[in-house]
Amino acid sequence: MITRWIPWRFLLKRAARSYGVIDPVSLLARLRRFAQPSEVQEPIELLRAGIIFHARGLINTKAIQHNLDWVWPYWVEKQFNPDDPSFIPRAFSFSHVNLTHRNWTAVGQPDLPVYPIVDPRGLVTPFHDGWSLDFWVISKSGNMLLPSRLPEVKQRLEFSPNLLVRTQCHSNEQKLEATAAVEMEGTDPYLSLGITGRGQDEGWMAVSIRPYNPEGIQFIEEIAFVPRQPGLLVDNEIPVEMSERPERVVFSTYDDGDVIHKVDRTESERRVSCVVGMATAAALFPLLSNDDKEIEIRIPLERKMHRKVNTIVQPPQTWTSCVAETATLNIPDGKIQFLFDAAVRSLVLLSADDVVPGPYTYKRFWFRDACLMINGLLALGFSDRCHRLLATFLTRQKRSGYFQSQKGEWDSNGQVLWIFDRFHQLTRHNLDESWMKAVIQGVNWIRKKRGSKKKGAQHPGLLPAGFSAEHFGPNDYYYWDDFWAIAGLKGAARLAGKFYSQSKKGEIEDLASDFERTVFASIEAIPERRSRGGIPASPNRRLDAGAIGSLVADYPLQLTGPYEPKITRTIDFLMEHCFHSGGFFQDMIHSGINAYLTLSIAQSLLRYNDSRYRALIESVAELASPTGQWPEAIHPITGGGCMGDGQHGWAAAEWIMMMRNLFVREEGDRLILGSGVFPEWLESGEELSFGPTLTPYGGVSVSLRHEGDEAALRVDASWFDKAPEVEIKVPGYQQQTIPGVSGSYRLEPL
Repeated sequence: MITRWIPWRFLLKRAARSYGVIDPVSLLARLRRFAQPSEVQEPIELLRAGIIFHARGLINTKAIQHNLDWVWPYWVEKQFNPDDPSFIPRAFSFSHVNLTHRNWTAVGQPDLPVYPIVDPRGLVTPFHDGWSLDFWVISKSGNMLLPSRLPEVKQRLEFSPNLLVRTQCHSNEQKLEATAAVEMEGTDPYLSLGITGRGQDEGWMAVSIRPYNPEGIQFIEEIAFVPRQPGLLVDNEIPVEMSERPERVVFSTYDDGDVIHKVDRTESERRVSCVVGMATAAALFPLLSNDDKEIEIRIPLERKMHRKVNTIVQPPQTWTSCVAETATLNIPDGKIQFLFDAAVRSLVLLSADDVVPGPYTYKRFWFRDACLMINGLLALGFSDRCHRLLATFLTRQKRSGYFQSQKGEWDSNGQVLWIFDRFHQLTRHNLDESWMKAVIQGVNWIRKKRGSKKKGAQHPGLLPAGFSAEHFGPNDYYYWDDFWAIAGLKGAARLAGKFYSQSKKGEIEDLASDFERTVFASIEAIPERRSRGGIPASPNRRLDAGAIGSLVADYPLQLTGPYEPKITRTIDFLMEHCFHSGGFFQDMIHSGINAYLTLSIAQSLLRYNDSRYRALIESVAELASPTGQWPEAIHPITGGGCMGDGQHGWAAAEWIMMMRNLFVREEGDRLILGSGVFPEWLESGEELSFGPTLTPYGGVSVSLRHEGDEAALRVDASWFDKAPEVEIKVPGYQQQTIPGVSGSYRLEPL
């Protein structure tokens, strides 16, 4: 091609010099010296996402700071307030983005990949990356109840009969309550909003169309009043249907300012058009003094829903039927119980079609999150859902055998092979020929991808340098990738022995053993001054926050045995140097407290009978939002989200696995029962239980009760074959090995 002969580097350098700007070629060369050479410097998918994110931020820069008399979403009201801890100076900011309150909660149905979101002050965004609705109370005397400007509101997530977010706020004698849920009309979904307002004197309850969402500006060019519905029509496409006709509707353009400043005006217009894309409108409903006003709003969602084969279950599944047969947790701690129930619904919601780690920012596919979320779904008993989700993995495999969601991330093949094997172990579902073909191709990719073991090769036998899980640092030879590959190979060997051939099983086992020896030899070769007896993120790194990735060898993969010194030293380092407010603080990329990584440390502590696991669980519980959600990373001062999606599926999955493992956890070829239950739960006198949960040996339910001077643990099991070795290790009671037969077993105090 002729482009290969064009001297791009020379032309770029010369152009940069002529305009007096930094030479981009030299800059990139310098930047890449901080990372190990890799075939993929930065995954294009992440670069694309970053460009889109900051493009929105550039629009925010133009729209927000010059118009602070507008009513903005909660994060803007906080982040642009110089008296607030969330304040961020803007002088040298390239773009203005939400870095302090990335929190929201999705509502929806079990089998619909549509996720309206509600922010911490009740702002509702009906469609992905779309405009929003806000609700106000305005008195004729000039007092206004604007939720985004209130220091506190009450917000909660309700489960029955549908997921519903309820937001309640008040100021002086003014009150406002808003509910949001997705309802069904036949097979057509619609967003159902209920708004109740009360004023201290006569005034208005306003339903306002807003050209923004929890990440910033989202353009609206036209809004029209449609009296026959009655309601509003946004951009000639989306109807906002209202239960009664508003007394007045007011509109505004960007040039005229926010519609909040026009509510007292009497206008005859029935539509607005704004060339800037910042049209606003408010439907006004009269409020009498100390009298409630109720309005219902419906927004059809099917117009924006791209339906696929598995999108709709006929008839549509309800939340009640969806969770009826899943594992349940019963404990006397209301907060921890609520967080579990919320996490179950988050996993179901985010696996309606593709399994995605979030309803908004992360509404796209990663193998990493998908595999760990499916592991949580398996523990709950969602076998059919997991089979459907895993079947889609085959379509994402390249001819090379690479399971690719992002180029340059080498953990995916190991994760897919691991979850395929775990799916079979927990369900005993046969894997057909197409699945096994994908498994063998995945194994071959790992074999070919490993680095050369010849003398002089850099880090011989490891997977290449790559971007890995993005929050470990620049491109490097990450042990995280290698550990997943080893576990995946071991799982593939088991599957090959079951569904392929014994010779192939032996071949893959040999590959896994060689890889495992290579990795641990590499770890042993790290100088003590860098490793401190632990396992850094890569052979080139000192112990730092990135070492959290190396703990995957312990949980969930169990490549290392319990009480492995290198794991304990890594945990001790992380807890001493990388914790904030009781949780793991990831300095790199996330720059916040991470719930799911904190729980991974708690899992290792539980495995090691280290009582510190409890404090980590309690810290993560305190970090949850009032609606039971965790953003990917949490701001250490504001407590709001500072990275990623505001409702993170991986975090929900780890909370489910944490609760499950308190009651039933796997250790090698054994099951350990009750080793993590909190003593006061048992002492309450109420029955504690978890199950039925899937294990490699069959379905198990565990319950515990303490009455008077006696305590007992009951096992209800349906084993696939013979019962495994089962140990009871309830804190405060003598350890005992039981035959695994269903029944009640008395607990003897220590």
